Amino acid sequence: MFRFFENLIDPYQSYPEDPRPPRQLRAFLWSYLKPFKSIFWIAGLLSLVVAAIEILLIAYMGRLVTLMEVTDRSTFWADHGLELGVVAFAILFLRPILQGVDTMIMNNTLMPNIGTLVRYRAHRHVQGQSIGWFERDFAGRIANRIMQTPPAAGEVVFQIFDALTFSVAYLVGAAILLADADGRLVLPLIAWSGLFLALVYWTVTRVGPASETSSDARSAVTGRVVDTYTNIHSVKLFAHHTKEIDYVTESIEHARTTFQREMRLYTLMDWGLVALNGLLVVGVVGWAIYLWSVDQATLGIVAAASALVLRLNAMTGWIMWAATSFFRELGVVAEGMRTIADPITLLDAPNATPLNLSNGRITIDGLVHHYGRETGGLNNLSLTIEAGQKVGIVGRSGAGKSTLIKLLLRFYDPEGGRIEIDGQDITTVTQESLRRHIGVVQQDSSLLHRSIRDNILFGRPDATTQQMISAAQKAKAHPFIADLADEEGRSGYDAQVGERGVKLSGGQRQRISLARVILKDAPILVLDEATAALDSEVEAEIQNTLYDVMAGKTVIAIAHRLSTIAHMDRIIVLDEGAIVEDGTHSELLAQGGVYAGFWARQSGGFLDTDGTP
Repeated sequence: MFRFFENLIDPYQSYPEDPRPPRQLRAFLWSYLKPFKSIFWIAGLLSLVVAAIEILLIAYMGRLVTLMEVTDRSTFWADHGLELGVVAFAILFLRPILQGVDTMIMNNTLMPNIGTLVRYRAHRHVQGQSIGWFERDFAGRIANRIMQTPPAAGEVVFQIFDALTFSVAYLVGAAILLADADGRLVLPLIAWSGLFLALVYWTVTRVGPASETSSDARSAVTGRVVDTYTNIHSVKLFAHHTKEIDYVTESIEHARTTFQREMRLYTLMDWGLVALNGLLVVGVVGWAIYLWSVDQATLGIVAAASALVLRLNAMTGWIMWAATSFFRELGVVAEGMRTIADPITLLDAPNATPLNLSNGRITIDGLVHHYGRETGGLNNLSLTIEAGQKVGIVGRSGAGKSTLIKLLLRFYDPEGGRIEIDGQDITTVTQESLRRHIGVVQQDSSLLHRSIRDNILFGRPDATTQQMISAAQKAKAHPFIADLADEEGRSGYDAQVGERGVKLSGGQRQRISLARVILKDAPILVLDEATAALDSEVEAEIQNTLYDVMAGKTVIAIAHRLSTIAHMDRIIVLDEGAIVEDGTHSELLAQGGVYAGFWARQSGGFLDTDGTP
């Protein structure tokens, strides 16, 4: 039974992905919740039915009092036994079935699936953002918005059908019931309803913005906390424990003050609600008693009116809380939209096709990129790297080396010029196919918080165990992997590496990264200080392995340790975003220019990137 209701909606169903989601709150929510349209109709109808049942029960209690008042006790059961039996059957069987279905629609169909669907689609959208987009924000804040927006969206839907629809139906039913008894009883209810709606309006117009501000403050706390934990080694290394505590405390205090302002609204709301409820009880019950005293109403009407307003008195706090929760959660969703509804700007072309890599020839023509600034990056760079050619790139910090690699991988689109691989502009092919054909080993070898096996197989998930081990052996990683064990008792390739691979040394992480790229076996290879974290002995072994891996591939190698690229086919020297020298190691030394100056100032083969030629 549970499974039937749980499976009425598939939260992972296919859907048309929109790189530019609606930025208006209502349109944004509807774009996510559209699959639930038919379920919403059912939930709304059931909510009305449940409210009607509550009103009918109160109305029948009034009728029952009247029947007991006017019927002789000796004939009461004979006269009304059948009617009471039918009512009892409805209360014991029909009411639980209807309310049970209503509850299961809410608890088992809507609540789990709404949060899951929103989180799944939001994560897909955010993961599709460019590298530059992620570099502009805290990872913790992004993750916090992904985590808190789905339950907020679910709560919005829950309050609509569990409270708001029910309460509106209940108020309408209460007015009909009182009008049926005596039209004058509706007047205090109408007056109270007007004041109650005014209080709701006053509250929700303030709660929404206050909640959005409070939610943003909580996201900032998460962002700072995660930033500290991610960089805990630096915190400890520089003895900044107190400084980091103060940095996070500042955001915690801001979150506290914003939450205080939000909660003040609820306190004022409660005060107003208590006063209004007093008016409701006195107005309706007092008026009913007066009508009874002048023989214009029966005791049943007094009893029904009293039960109704006492029930409303108990419900109003819940209704008000539901209304404010509704708008508070809308504020959370609005805050989350800053991330989830942010348009994806780096997209595949409308008719993008997979990269058809035949040789691996790279042509760069007039490449310009300054990250939206006037300086830095690349300035009208043109370069051709023939298929199978090994090219080393050197230059001072800020010369444009990393920018060139980022543009080749299409982490950014160039501001001018183009990059072609085998005659295909990389902006016209799919990003996934482009990166599938390029293997990259970076100096900062960050690993996934998973097992060694998972990290190496990230290069080629369909590889066999033997292929994985062979790649590790080539990267000189197999011996230390065999000796690894984590605190959970997992060992070897099943051992967990910790967040970003913190349980391994820098050299071990680098060798795992090398094994991953070796396993990928991409035809284009990018080495960004690939052996910088290795000791000299291991580096010498890895260099021999890399020479084997480079065979038949187009290679771009960035290095500060010039000895690692001295045997490349060509060496490109970049300065201020432009090529200033191009030739073999021997040719560049003979020129006596920038590269020769770098080589002369080396200490242990490292490039003095801050020096001048």
